[in-house]
This record gives sequence, C-alpha cells and structure tokens, in this order.
Amino acid sequence: MKYQLSLAFHVLVYLGLINVTAFVVSGEPQVPCFFIFGDSLVDSGNNNALTTAAKANYRPYGIDFPQGVTGRFTNGRTVADIIGQLLGFPRFIPPYATATDQEISTGVNYGSGSAGIREESGSHLGDRISMDRQLLNHEIIISRLSALQSNKTFTDEYLKKCIYLSNIGSNDYINNYLIPSIYSTSKTYTADEYAAVLVQQYSQQLKTIYNLGARKIAVFGLGQVGCTPAEIKRFGTNGKPCVEWINDAVQLFNDKLKSLVAKLNTDYQDARFTLINLTSISAPQGDVPLPNTPCCQVGEDGQCVPDSKPCLVRALTVFYDGFHPSEISNTAIATRSYISVIPTDTYPYDISHLARL
Repeated sequence: MKYQLSLAFHVLVYLGLINVTAFVVSGEPQVPCFFIFGDSLVDSGNNNALTTAAKANYRPYGIDFPQGVTGRFTNGRTVADIIGQLLGFPRFIPPYATATDQEISTGVNYGSGSAGIREESGSHLGDRISMDRQLLNHEIIISRLSALQSNKTFTDEYLKKCIYLSNIGSNDYINNYLIPSIYSTSKTYTADEYAAVLVQQYSQQLKTIYNLGARKIAVFGLGQVGCTPAEIKRFGTNGKPCVEWINDAVQLFNDKLKSLVAKLNTDYQDARFTLINLTSISAPQGDVPLPNTPCCQVGEDGQCVPDSKPCLVRALTVFYDGFHPSEISNTAIATRSYISVIPTDTYPYDISHLARL
C-alpha cells in the first residue's frame, strides 16, 4: 500500500515537472509585474521581523531553496514562486518587508504567515499582516511606483497589465473557526453562515484590489484543510483518510467563492477574475489517498522543529510540515494553476490564459 501511495504521487508530480519544462520560456516576462497577497502558503519572508510564532526563517525550512532559509514555509519554492517562473520572471518576486525601489516595478509579495481575511485570525500566534493590512501596503507600493515612474497615467496603465494572485482564507479556519477555546466565530456562526460572512468580507477586499488598478486577478480557493497532518492529529478521522467535517465546512466557502468570482466578472466587465480550484488540483488520482505524513519533525504547533533533520526523499512527500505543502506539491499545484489539466482545475480559465488577455 505504501508503495502504491508513493507511486501515485510520483506520477502526479512527474506530470507537474513535465509542465514546468514545457512552459518555462526564455525572454521577456508575459506580464510586466506580479503582485501576491496571502498567507504562509505564499509568504517569502514578511514575517521574519514580526513578533510571532508563525515564522519559517530557520532550518529545515528552505533546505532546497537556492538562497537557503528565507522565511518560506516549505523546503523550497512556494506556489507563487513557481507561478512567477512560469510567467517568465527571472528572479523571485521580493517580499514587501525588504523590497527596494529597484525591485518593485516587477511586483511585490505581501503574503504573511497566519494572516487571514478576518483581522483577528491568527492573532493568538502574534503579529501578522492581515489581508486588509496587505491592501494598505499595496497602496504604499503604488505610490512608490508612481513617484518612480513620474507619470500617474503610465502607472495606471502599467498596473492593469499585471497579474494579481490572492491565496488566503485557510487561517480563518485553522487559526480561528477551528479553535473555539480562543475564537468565538464557531459559536456565533454555523459553518454555512461563516463561509458567507468570510466570502462577503473577501469580496470587498478583492474589489479593493480592483479599485487599486488590478484587472487580471487569480483567486485561489482553499485546499482540503481536513487532510493536513496537523488537523488529522488534532481531531482524528474516524477511519476516513481526512477530517471530513472540516473539508465539508471549507467546501462551503469554496462554493461561495466560485459564485463570487462569477459575479465579479459580471460586475466588472473591464477586469478578469479567475478561480484556482485547489480541491480539484489536489484530488488523488483514483481512490487512493495521497500520503499525509509530514516530512520534517513537527512540534505541537505543526511547524518544523528548529534544526531537525527532514526526510531524505522530499520528492515523494505531499506535506513538508503539519500544514504546508512540500516544494514538489507546490510544483504540481502551480503548473495546473498555470495550465489546467482538467476543466475543474480553474474557472473560467487558467493563469496562462489570464496573462494573455
């Protein structure tokens, strides 16, 4: 059985690697800039200087990353890193915390570990840059760009051509709704009501991205939170592969998010929003579940124990720690986001199509 699981995942990853070699092209990037909003799934170092337990600026994080330890919550590249490469950017998009004036013209990464759509999500871990604060940071970057380009009209037209990626919402469950001892949301809302409240707030945030000049926006749905090693350890699965009631709750959010993307495309005719369906992309091939053992030794918080030794064959692991995908998983996710393999991967189109519009 273990061999079958490894083989199934190996085939999935192999397809992803084929996509990487087939679609990374030399020459100019397909769009002038790439802006990234989100949580630890895309954080590239913004949490390093914050007072928070949600940090990844220590080994064994970054063990396979070209620059080593940077604050990325995985062994190598994040999904956003790989999508940036697929779009043709020769260097990784810099984190907001350290982005220089020379760097910001190709984009900025605002992602922050433990951040959520809701302001309070992740607060028990310490500081984090919530989605609303990331939008304020984006306003600052636009002002810096306008000053550098000395032409507001040029800056406005420039920003319309860029890709904007938003991957956030997991912490509104993991570090909010699923911790009733700290947060009141699960007592206040049913799962369906909470999904509706979240999507309503997210809709305002996505509209803000539009109002700040974005016209090509890729919105990531949530992955199956109930299949993460940390949630399985905490709640148990009653003999199932994953914690099904968590996945059911998250699916309510994803369904409403798809409807929101459709509505945004109707309401804003001059923009293009697209949904990246992580549930479709991460679904196992056939009926065999993918392995959910973390690669690194994890502590009670689900993160890698500092300076611990990770597994040797990281190319065959889905999760690097208790919550975050390994680089090889990120490769499969990114390539199917960029060019969808099946129609349900993206809606209404993939990122490569978005870039061409």
